[in-house]
Amino acid sequence: MIDPAQIVLFLVIIILTTLLVALGIQVFVILRELRKAVGKANKILEDTGIITESVSTPLATLSSLMMGVKTGVSVANLLKKVSKFGEKKIEDKNVEDNKKPLIRRFFKGISKKSSL
Repeated sequence: MIDPAQIVLFLVIIILTTLLVALGIQVFVILRELRKAVGKANKILEDTGIITESVSTPLATLSSLMMGVKTGVSVANLLKKVSKFGEKKIEDKNVEDNKKPLIRRFFKGISKKSSL
């Protein structure tokens, strides 16, 4: 016949098997939710990459445009200096003849000795 020890051992095996099956189902559910979470995080990272690229492209274009303007201004200033180089010698002779001392007065209406 069946001993009481065999009955207890049979019940323990059934309980442990049930617990392991329940634990396996829970692990499966957790891993499925983790896969969904990783998929959402991946989508967010892709969207962030698209947004970053859409912002950086106009900024790079603007930066290159500004560098072009800066270079253009530098070239214009250089050409301006070169064109004035020959004119400056001629103008210096004329300016020296017409120079008059410039006196600025801050207090025109006040005499040197004012009474308080």
